[in-house]
Amino acid sequence: MTSRSPLDAEDLRVRVQKQLDDFLAAQVPLLDDVSPDLAPLAESITDLLRGGKRLRPAFAYWGWRGAGGADSEEAVRAATALELLQACALIHDDVMDGSDTRRGMPAAHRRFATLHRGNGWLGSSEGFGVGAAILLGDLCLSWADELLLTSGLPVDALGRGKGVYDLMRTELMAGQYLDLLEQARGGGSEARAMRVVRYKSAKYTIERPLHLGAALAGAPEAVTVAYSGYGLPLGEAFQLRDDVLGVFGDPAQTGKPAGDDLREGKRTVLVAAALDAASPAQSTLLRRHLGDPSLDAEGVDALREVITDTGALAHVERLIDALMDQCAAALAAAPIDDDARAVLGDLAHAATARTV
Repeated sequence: MTSRSPLDAEDLRVRVQKQLDDFLAAQVPLLDDVSPDLAPLAESITDLLRGGKRLRPAFAYWGWRGAGGADSEEAVRAATALELLQACALIHDDVMDGSDTRRGMPAAHRRFATLHRGNGWLGSSEGFGVGAAILLGDLCLSWADELLLTSGLPVDALGRGKGVYDLMRTELMAGQYLDLLEQARGGGSEARAMRVVRYKSAKYTIERPLHLGAALAGAPEAVTVAYSGYGLPLGEAFQLRDDVLGVFGDPAQTGKPAGDDLREGKRTVLVAAALDAASPAQSTLLRRHLGDPSLDAEGVDALREVITDTGALAHVERLIDALMDQCAAALAAAPIDDDARAVLGDLAHAATARTV
């Protein structure tokens, strides 16, 4: 028998899904009133929001609980807003990366391109798909604000949380641009790749959701500082693990084809470390095939071999271990509720598990 996931503590994933379902049930009729032609937008976001680990709502909720906030549907609803923000980020990220799939389904821009082709409409199917996906992401961003601000929490609590939420969105967009810039520059140092990790993922996935929960609960500064000590290294470890899985992960676990990050040419810490340690022949092989959308299984295996043989994979695994040690030490010393501390400890392991 498998143990219960910490993401399901307090039945949180079920409750987050219900909040999403209830919110969409109220929004879809508004789209229908505009035009029945908007049905594909509603269907696409409904399908996307049925999947996902719900990490960001979990960290926001347990950040709230750790700071002394009581369990409530209002707190769950506020935390659920981050799932809509994540939907925006995923949809736009897939456009920028040219990804074909997301959570085992066609990425939004591919889905709308197929809709265009299937109906024989005028113009570029790919252009239509990209345009529709951008708008769908924008809609999710707008809805995230709406869900947070209509969560039912007191006005003063929302006022405290809004500053954190605004900062989180700014950092996310800045990190997304830095990621785009690294791809355009062809990658660079490990330090530059780690900067992308910090701002595109680490702060946004864990540190700022914790801060949001703390701010909504009116936590003292000591709690916010402790959450940074725990959340920032954990967020970096989480993204490094995601990068490893993007190259070596099982498609059944990741929802993406094997080696998809290699086809997309992602300039990760893993790739930067491999290039830094590569022989001339290894470097040539990696640079020639990284970002090749037609890379086959044999090519994926060849690049995996380079990443392993250069010691890059082992290096990133050591980084993850060191970051997890920092995270554990900070959590042990944090002035927070003990029940929340236990769940946050379990969440740290779930977020960085080798098969998640």
